[in-house]
Amino acid sequence: MVSSLVPNILLFDSGVGGLSVYREIHRLLPNHNYFYLFDNEGYPYGELSQQELLSRVETLVTSIVTEMDIDLVVIACNTASTIVLPTLRKKLSIPVVGVVPAIKPACNLARKSVGLIATPATIRRPYTHELIRDFSCNKEVYLLGSTELVDIAEHKLRGDSVDMEQLSHILQPVRGRVDVAVLGCTHFPLLRGEIQQVLGNEVVLVDSGKAIAKRVESLVSPLMCRHIPGKHRIFSSTFPFKEKALNQILSGWGFNRVERFPIPDFSDR
Repeated sequence: MVSSLVPNILLFDSGVGGLSVYREIHRLLPNHNYFYLFDNEGYPYGELSQQELLSRVETLVTSIVTEMDIDLVVIACNTASTIVLPTLRKKLSIPVVGVVPAIKPACNLARKSVGLIATPATIRRPYTHELIRDFSCNKEVYLLGSTELVDIAEHKLRGDSVDMEQLSHILQPVRGRVDVAVLGCTHFPLLRGEIQQVLGNEVVLVDSGKAIAKRVESLVSPLMCRHIPGKHRIFSSTFPFKEKALNQILSGWGFNRVERFPIPDFSDR
């Protein structure tokens, strides 16, 4: 029956952080097919040049879109989204959704000031500063860039405990200074409970997950519903560290073991 068919949705990130976005989309659209590709060979994206990042994302995403017959792409990475969206949208004939730090809703909620917790690359991007300029509503915005938080989230999703003393040290620049904090990297909602514990329950934590899920829902059309439901596949560009532990966690998210995705040779691009 046609009514039983569903679309294929791809989520892409440099690591497992995009699973926080998958979680929100899956809650809203539980019966769709989901494919997740993380470019751990290029991780962390914040340390790549803009051209290398663009080349990697474009090649990987266009390749898997063709091979897996993808209907909609979510670039579940703030760093990549600020760079690759225009190019991908020209290359692909399907919808491409990106993520940006939730500056506008955070500033609307804040009484006094906002903390933007993101990767150093996102903090540096002109696009981020344009968001602050356009939507800060004269609220002070404190910027905190951390790669360590990304690594902590990667380890947590492999079953490692979070060092709360280390986390407290990382978040020290915004503690006691803000009443709303933006989780401006898709990895950071995976640490929501720990970040809340450090900053205090009086601080509101905001991320883009639910907004992205609603955007995906609005873009899903009957014309996309061409596939039999039941697929949840996850791919990596190279062997992930602590793969066995990661697979155990991923099984609880509905995925089978991590598969390798064949990567073209980037040297001739």
